[in-house]
Amino acid sequence: MALPALAQPVQGPAPANPVAATPEAAGVPIPVPSGPTLTKADVDSWLDGFMPYALARGAVAGAVVVVVKDGAVLTQRGFGYSDVEKRTPVDPETTLFRPGSVSKLFTWTAVMQLVQEGKLDLDADVNTYLDFKIPARDGKPVTLRNILTHTAGFEEQIRGLISVGKPAPLGDLLKRWVPNRIFAPGTTPAYSNYATALAGYIVERASGMSFDDYIDQRIFAPLGMNHSSFRQPLPQRLQPLMSKGYATASGEPKPYEVIGLAPAGSLAASGADMAKFMIAHLSNGGPLLSPETAKLMHTTTLTILPPLNRMALGFYEQQINGQTAIGHGGDSQWFHSNLMLFPQENVGIYISMNSAGKEGVTSPIRSHLFEGFADRYFPLERTITAGVDAKTAAEHAKMLAGTYISSRRAESSFMKALDLAGGMKIALDAKGNLVLPFKNTGGEDSKWVETAPFVWEEVGGHGRLAAKLKDGKVDWVSIDAISAIMMLQRPVWYASPAWLSPGVIAGLVILGLTALSWPVGAVVRRRYGARLALVGKDLKVFRLVRGFAAAVTLVLIGWATTIITMMGDFSLLGGAMDWAVYLLQIVGTVAFIGMVAVAAWNLVLVWTGARGWFSKLWSVLILLAAIVILWAAFAFHLISFGVQF
Repeated sequence: MALPALAQPVQGPAPANPVAATPEAAGVPIPVPSGPTLTKADVDSWLDGFMPYALARGAVAGAVVVVVKDGAVLTQRGFGYSDVEKRTPVDPETTLFRPGSVSKLFTWTAVMQLVQEGKLDLDADVNTYLDFKIPARDGKPVTLRNILTHTAGFEEQIRGLISVGKPAPLGDLLKRWVPNRIFAPGTTPAYSNYATALAGYIVERASGMSFDDYIDQRIFAPLGMNHSSFRQPLPQRLQPLMSKGYATASGEPKPYEVIGLAPAGSLAASGADMAKFMIAHLSNGGPLLSPETAKLMHTTTLTILPPLNRMALGFYEQQINGQTAIGHGGDSQWFHSNLMLFPQENVGIYISMNSAGKEGVTSPIRSHLFEGFADRYFPLERTITAGVDAKTAAEHAKMLAGTYISSRRAESSFMKALDLAGGMKIALDAKGNLVLPFKNTGGEDSKWVETAPFVWEEVGGHGRLAAKLKDGKVDWVSIDAISAIMMLQRPVWYASPAWLSPGVIAGLVILGLTALSWPVGAVVRRRYGARLALVGKDLKVFRLVRGFAAAVTLVLIGWATTIITMMGDFSLLGGAMDWAVYLLQIVGTVAFIGMVAVAAWNLVLVWTGARGWFSKLWSVLILLAAIVILWAAFAFHLISFGVQF
């Protein structure tokens, strides 16, 4: 829930390899037989053995898969239905899918075209090209190079991500709220839809054309991509060809998703058209870029946490079996896609699915397709060898254990409360082995071997994990599946979900029971004809404590319900829930602060009066609960005012 759409989601490590051996001191040999020849017949046979079952098992209505090789389409296949009710099969030639953040590759190709023409400079302050200002961070401006490598340092923007209806002009959306810069430029991968849309706006201003017109004329037209559009709503001629989007294959079709920050993810395209785009990039830029610019775009990588995967200029890298693949994944609410190129082999593969499916199934389907394809056609025998002794490995694993938060996050708004869901935990099992929050395709914990100091490799898969130390302590962690676009950071102690999440839950229980004791006690006293033995200040505080406890309990439940509702239906992120947010901010501020005040007053009266030990103990617990909840409310911006997020 905490990771918005329009980006490749956090994928688990690769599916388990059935031939992987048990780790031994000498290493883990993973023999891989020679793969079959990459031919249309073999790929089709392999896809027929995987895709229909995967889609049916995951309740995905339909998908398109395209493979290109040596400048031509090797195969393009449609699976399932683009319209379940009408039983309309997916046609890879004409059926349009929404590839989500794969759209960014088009935006960044447009940027590189203008760089090639001398109209843009990758290292210039982006304010040079804008009619509004992006503030500097640590005295350093944002550059297009920062944007293309996802190191501009912006916090996550969620408002208006996906909606219905016609979006506002791109410039208006970008000027409405500039997300805070939470990292110095060029230092930390933090995926940003806002930054990509900013690049699209710069394309508009540098070219003198609207973004849609530019993409139509400078990218779609030269490639003959006649079944593609960034426009929202879709042009009328393409609307009958658009696949429906579904939560699951048996569900009702969903409305056409409107992406507010269109350059970040509004593309609709057929599989055949995506093949043309892949072929162009594999052909040294084809008609889009010069060979020199294409090489610059594909190979200029930013190394932040070696040896993990890095960002190139717009493409992110995926190292597998001695190959350096480049590509991008993408997600809307209903469509889930992945595009990967193998430049060494002049091969590309693209998949897009039109349903979210069950239990996040689209992520393992994409992972298995990409990794299974590489294992089948580009196999490589490798050996995982322990790079440190057992004692050191145990010490390093212990240093790694803890709670982390993603570098891609909301930081200044109430949406930071998403971190209260618990963050991402790295734990140890009974034998001291790492247990990551990512499972393999079988839903099991993967096994990891430390192959170099603070670098681990997954047994039976392709995953790697690395840590970055600061002052002798683990500060940053990432894994290959996400390292190009985000990292996991140790949170500051005062805003760490490790203690605040259980603290808030415990506090909610205490205050909830306190609030319930009021009506329950009244019923019991009436039943037995008893009277409440409190008068004056004691009676007043008794009522205030229970009233504020009820208010705090309801506010916390209200925040949880509101945020979950908004993240469950992105169309509500555009302002439909503003009234609830404002109400919770106003009532919550009074309730959280007032609860601490009356709890402190209650403690003084209880401890200076003739109360029993239980009343004294409970008064302490009430005050502690109130303080912890107030602390969390400040730390996660539940005490704030505004609906920019």
